[in-house]
Amino acid sequence: MRKVKRALISVSDKSGLEEFVKGLNELGVEILSTGGTAKLIKGLGINARLVSDYTGFPEMLDGRVKTLHPKIHGGLLALREKKDHMDQVQKHDIELIDMVVVNLYPFEKTVAKEGVKFEEAVENIDIGGPSMLRSAAKNFKDVVVVCNPERYKDVLDELKKNSGSISDELHSKLGVEVFEKTSKYDTAIYNYMKGKLNGASQEAKAGFPDALELKFEKVQSLRYGENPHQRAAFYKDKDKRNVVGISNARQLHGKELSFNNIIDLDAALEIVKVFKEPAASVMKHTNPCGAAQAKTLAEAYIDALDCDRVSAFGSIVGLNRIVDKATAKAIATAGFTECVIAPGYDEASLKVLKEKKNLRLIEVGELKGVEKDYDLKKVVGGLLIQDRDIRGIEEKELKIVTKKKPTKEEIQSLIFGWRMVKHVRSNAIVLCQGTKMVGVGAGQMSRVDSMIIAIRKSAGKCKGSTCASDAFFPKEDAIEEAKKAGITSIIQPGGSIRDEHIIKACDEAGISMVVTGARHFKH
Repeated sequence: MRKVKRALISVSDKSGLEEFVKGLNELGVEILSTGGTAKLIKGLGINARLVSDYTGFPEMLDGRVKTLHPKIHGGLLALREKKDHMDQVQKHDIELIDMVVVNLYPFEKTVAKEGVKFEEAVENIDIGGPSMLRSAAKNFKDVVVVCNPERYKDVLDELKKNSGSISDELHSKLGVEVFEKTSKYDTAIYNYMKGKLNGASQEAKAGFPDALELKFEKVQSLRYGENPHQRAAFYKDKDKRNVVGISNARQLHGKELSFNNIIDLDAALEIVKVFKEPAASVMKHTNPCGAAQAKTLAEAYIDALDCDRVSAFGSIVGLNRIVDKATAKAIATAGFTECVIAPGYDEASLKVLKEKKNLRLIEVGELKGVEKDYDLKKVVGGLLIQDRDIRGIEEKELKIVTKKKPTKEEIQSLIFGWRMVKHVRSNAIVLCQGTKMVGVGAGQMSRVDSMIIAIRKSAGKCKGSTCASDAFFPKEDAIEEAKKAGITSIIQPGGSIRDEHIIKACDEAGISMVVTGARHFKH
C-alpha cells in the first residue's frame, strides 16, 4: 500500500466534498485544485494549491485548458517503482500526485434540458476531467482515482484505517469504475453529436441510437434461473434509481426471491399501477389469472382471486394500496401464495402476513403511475428494443361498429378488459364482469382456442360478461363461441380483412362490438 501525500481535486458535482476534504486535511494530505473547487476548499479554511500556480500556466481559453499539462499527467502516469520514470520527474520538476478526485461536467443532464442550445452542450463536453481520470486509472496501482462522490466514505475509512494508505483491492476497484464512467460519458456524447450533425441516421433521430450501451449493477446472485440447472443473477439499471418497481424494492419478510418470482412481481405491479381506485392482480407465470378494481383493497383482491382460484395456487399478488388488515387476512386464508408486492403494509397487516414463514413481502413505496421506458428483449447474439406498451384508451376513442350499442356499464367493463388484455400473453382473450376478470385465455396459437379456454376458465361466469381481444379476429369462429357463452360485448383492435364478416357475425349474435384501432400483442 502507498501513502497518499498529495491529491488533485477538481469536481463539477460538489456533493459530499466538504466532509471528504476535511478528512483529507486531517490526514495531512496536500491538495491541488482548480477554479470553483479550490474556492470552496479555501472557504472551509483549508489550504488548496492552485493547479495554475503549480504548472506555471494560467487557466485559459475560457477554462477549456486547466489541467492538460505534463506536470499533471507526468505526476499521474509515472511508475513509482521504475527508476527511469523517477529520474525524469525529478529532472522536470514534476511532483507525484497520489490521488485524483474528479467528476465530469454534467453533459447528460445538460442535453436532457428542454431547449438546450448546441453551443451549451458542446461546452459541457469535459476534456481535462476524463484525461486525468484515464491517466490515473491507467496507473491505478500507484494512484487512487475517485470519480464518484458515493465513494468518498469508503476512501476516507480506508485512509484512516491504514494510516493514510489505500488497499490494493480498493485501488483496483476504483480504477475499473473510471473506465466504466468514461465509456458511458463518451457514448452519451457520441449519440448526441451524431444526432445533431449530418451523420445522424433516421433511427437515431427517432430516438434509438446507432450504438447502445447498457449499464447495470448487480443486486444479488440467485439460487438458480428459470430451472435449477441454470445459473442466474439479478441486475438493475444504474440510471433508474428512482423508478417504482421490483428493481428498487425492499423485502420485508420471507425467503430469498427466485428468478421467476422477480419476473412475476414486476408483472403483478405493472398491472395495478394504472388504477386510481383500489386494484389487485394475481399472477402465474407472467399471466394474470385474475385482476380486479373495487371500492376497497380487500374486495379487489378477493374479486381477482375468484377469477381462477385453482390457478392462483402459488401465485404472486400485486396491490396498489398500502395493505390493511382485512386484505392481509384475505391473502393469509386464500391458500398458498408465493409473494405480495405493494406500496407498503400497515402494522396490523404485517402481523398477520408474517405468520406465513415463507411468504415474501415486497414494499415499493408510493406508486407514481406507469413510467415511460424501453422494453428490451434478448435474442441469441442480439437485442430488440422498443417503447414500452403503456398506451391506454379513453371512451371517446372507441368506435362502435355494430348495430347494438354497448351500455354505459359495458363500456366501463370493456375499458377495464382492454387495460388487462395487454398484460396477457398473446393470443389473449380476457372476460370481465364489471371491473373484475372472470376468465382468461392466454398464449394460444389460435384466437378461437384462447376464447374457448377463457370461457371454460370462467366456470359459467362468462354469461353476461364482456370480452377483450388483444388483436383482431381473423374468423367468425371465436364470435360463435362468444355467442354460445352468453358474452354481450366485445372490444378489439379491428383491422382484419374480414372485419365486415366479424361485425356481421356480432350483429347476428346480438353482441355489441367496439374497436380501438390499436392492438396489444405480448410475446
